[in-house]
Amino acid sequence: MTSRTTDWWDTLRVAEAPADAPAAFCADLGAESLLAAYRAGLFPMPAPDEYARWMNEALYEDRVASGAIAVPGGAGELPYQVSWWSPDPRPVIRPDQARLGRRLAQRLRNRLDWCTSVDRDFGRVVSQCAADREPRWLTEDLRRGLLALHERGRAHSVEVWQGTELVGGAFGIRVGPVLSLDSMFHRRPDASRVAVADLANRFGAVGGLLLDAQWDSSHIRSLGALPVSRQHYLDLLRGGPAADPPPIDLLPAARLT
Repeated sequence: MTSRTTDWWDTLRVAEAPADAPAAFCADLGAESLLAAYRAGLFPMPAPDEYARWMNEALYEDRVASGAIAVPGGAGELPYQVSWWSPDPRPVIRPDQARLGRRLAQRLRNRLDWCTSVDRDFGRVVSQCAADREPRWLTEDLRRGLLALHERGRAHSVEVWQGTELVGGAFGIRVGPVLSLDSMFHRRPDASRVAVADLANRFGAVGGLLLDAQWDSSHIRSLGALPVSRQHYLDLLRGGPAADPPPIDLLPAARLT
């Protein structure tokens, strides 16, 4: 299924997909399918249980039948366990617009034991992002696909350390000039905010144009995200030069202030 699905993502007309519903349903969460979907401007939301799968079918079967929501193989194949989204508008963070906030910046100047790194502990960051979350969209199938992408150098994590303790982090997928942020976590106040600011700083330094925040919210706006049209996002994703991987060095978080 993977090679067929990969080709299918390339032909999906994402710009014409619903703005407030899934663009597609497809159960393939393998590394090749994930990467092709992110390149097309999509991200996955697996259903964590049978009830969620049933809700997907109940809510969207009419749009699938009409062709508004795509399914590989046509209407006879209905893998409602994974929906793929491309919201319109799309919240994005430009590297020079990521915000710590004045109070956090002041605190960081005095927190000399806080440091950040990239790709030092990808698996643990993903596990921490999945812990204590409901609904559990970060399923085992998705985690396996993400780990495979990390091994290929396409999925990256940022870690926030207090001494030797992992207190926050975030991870996402790098495609062209965009790094699509999938999730973040904190075990100390504002550690996830530091993670996003750090990743924006590093990604901008290697030619990255955007952090894709995926879902709009007041919290995402407070990090510096601004909504852009889906078409504008797709144009940047497909037309910009590819960024290099972010540097992995262990660096003091205070440098971000």
